[in-house]
Amino acid sequence: MKMARAAAIVLALLTFLGCSKESDTLKVGAVLSVTGPASFLGEPEKNTLLMLQDEINAAGGVDGRKLEVIIYDDETDVNKCVMAAKKLIEKDKVVAVFGPSTSGNTLAITKFFAPAKIPLISCAAAEKIVKPVDPWVFNTPSLDRHAAGKILADAKKKGYTKLAILTVSDGFGQAGRAVLQELIPAQGLTLLADEVYGPKDTDMSAQLTKIKALAPDAIICWGTNPGPAVVARNRTQLGITTPLYMSHGVASKKFIELAGESAEGLVLPAGRLLAADQVPDGHPQKALLTKYVADYTKRFGAAPATFGGHTYDALQLLITAVKAGKSIKPQDIRDNLEKIKGMPGAGGVYTMSPENHNGLDESAFFMVTIEKGEWKVVD
Repeated sequence: MKMARAAAIVLALLTFLGCSKESDTLKVGAVLSVTGPASFLGEPEKNTLLMLQDEINAAGGVDGRKLEVIIYDDETDVNKCVMAAKKLIEKDKVVAVFGPSTSGNTLAITKFFAPAKIPLISCAAAEKIVKPVDPWVFNTPSLDRHAAGKILADAKKKGYTKLAILTVSDGFGQAGRAVLQELIPAQGLTLLADEVYGPKDTDMSAQLTKIKALAPDAIICWGTNPGPAVVARNRTQLGITTPLYMSHGVASKKFIELAGESAEGLVLPAGRLLAADQVPDGHPQKALLTKYVADYTKRFGAAPATFGGHTYDALQLLITAVKAGKSIKPQDIRDNLEKIKGMPGAGGVYTMSPENHNGLDESAFFMVTIEKGEWKVVD
């Protein structure tokens, strides 16, 4: 009897010590498209997390806790994304998950987080991720609606009334297409053409030829690399001079590299990270953008893409929630994410609520054009 009691005490002590050790570490997970077609998203997202993990731990961690980020590469494959998400939840026992990089992969795993009672902070922009609100799902990029609103405001200012859209058939493109189909007529504009292309298509000349015949005032292309670069090149090859807008899905130097001279003069909405040096002094994002760009460039030899900012902000939101609640329990993190007000990030200034799990609006974007291979702010 005494031996059984002693064994129980030892077991309880070991359990306590195990819990104590665990509480000394803030363990979070990430599922990112580090390789595969969406690697232009996932690679800067991964780099950013690794850089911040080192910086934060060198400075003493998060409220004295070591930050541990477990990163899995879904290779831009939805099945591998699902397996990685389940592994983070069931085996690694993380307190929160960042990512995935793409909207399609995100929408494939959101259902796992409410049953697990672990918050997901997605790095993808589809409105469906956070509308309707799932109590356990958040995201950091500005929504498709914000980007579409910015594009349409610019189009109206320039007197464009007849618009054509050309969207990719994946999750990101379908979400953007739905928003454009809604907002264009709602703002008194005419949707003259509605063309679609596949994620692996290598020539969009047929769609552009149809659009050209209808003589729209402007074309809006919605997708992520490499498709939009193909659209830009095909437009040049066909001699189309109709103004071409791109979505925020190509807000990286990679697009300019892929499109070459055909990128010249194109206009798109982008977060301020894309042209941090053109953000005025005194803006609430200026200091952190300047530091982020300098730190990332020093470590990786190139400035961060817009997409790296998505994991930058996911981690900052998590840390803000942990510090506010003085807790790393997933429920407490979830609750305090909803209470964040006016937090400057790489993507904008975040104000969350139970009804708003994105926290941004159109002011997170400015309009940029491509001039001599570089970004130039135009609005």
